[in-house]
Amino acid sequence: MDNKLGRNDLCWCGSQNKYKKCHAEFDDRIEFYKTHGHIVPPKNIIKIPEQIAGIRESGKINTAVLDYIAEHIQAGITTEDINQLVYKKTIEFGAIPAQLGYEGFPKSVCTSINEQVCHGIPSKDIILKSGDIINIDVSTIYQGYFSDSSRMFCIGDICEKKRSLIRVVRECIELGLRQVKPWGFLGDMGQVIHEHAMKNGYSVVKEIGGHGIGLAFHEEPWVSYVSKKKTEMLMVPGMIFTIEPMINAGTDEIFLDKRNGWTTYTADGQPSAQEEIMVLVTSDGHEVLAY
Repeated sequence: MDNKLGRNDLCWCGSQNKYKKCHAEFDDRIEFYKTHGHIVPPKNIIKIPEQIAGIRESGKINTAVLDYIAEHIQAGITTEDINQLVYKKTIEFGAIPAQLGYEGFPKSVCTSINEQVCHGIPSKDIILKSGDIINIDVSTIYQGYFSDSSRMFCIGDICEKKRSLIRVVRECIELGLRQVKPWGFLGDMGQVIHEHAMKNGYSVVKEIGGHGIGLAFHEEPWVSYVSKKKTEMLMVPGMIFTIEPMINAGTDEIFLDKRNGWTTYTADGQPSAQEEIMVLVTSDGHEVLAY
């Protein structure tokens, strides 16, 4: 963070308040952590109130689209049916599916089933059946603001192995969320998630993590879930990022489907589960903006 502003200049955040009454102490505190060797957030990922309000509205739509899918998902429908539901509902809200066309991604949602870790591509040839678990990953652009969250869905009767995996994923999210507070570190969250998954006999994907979001689909920081306390980026009020650990029933090794360049699978064919929430760091803790 630079401190080139004079103390009586208007603050960089757009509040129209003098810098000394607004973010001067905030910037000094970040500079303290930086001089002590910590990774600190650049100004361009710290959201101002107007931006937070817009991202919050986008998150409400993202959550509502997932609620809508929850009402319609069942055995017998195709993943392309889910894609169409997501597209139509997002458009109804006056928003745009962020995934559609992103770096060439061909659909409006990711649908990852069983041993698919992430980025499953919807298809009219993939029919959901009883016993499947599926991650539905929805991302939204509303009035220029981005949001992102995902949920696991159980189709019909699933085995206890898959049910336990999903339970632990949700516990990991909750435990990680408790670590999200100002002037803590992303590694505080990563360590508790990793430890809880390992304690239950599962592994955590290392290569794919969460990300900052709000003014763009993917911003700094990249968020690891195998990190250590007191490491990774400092969390400060105004930061927004996703918590989305990918937990595998077996090995943490994965591979990419080279045929489509998107879908990632577990190397041993064991099931994988993931849920994703979008979180704002506040002055006294956190706020979940999409789930």
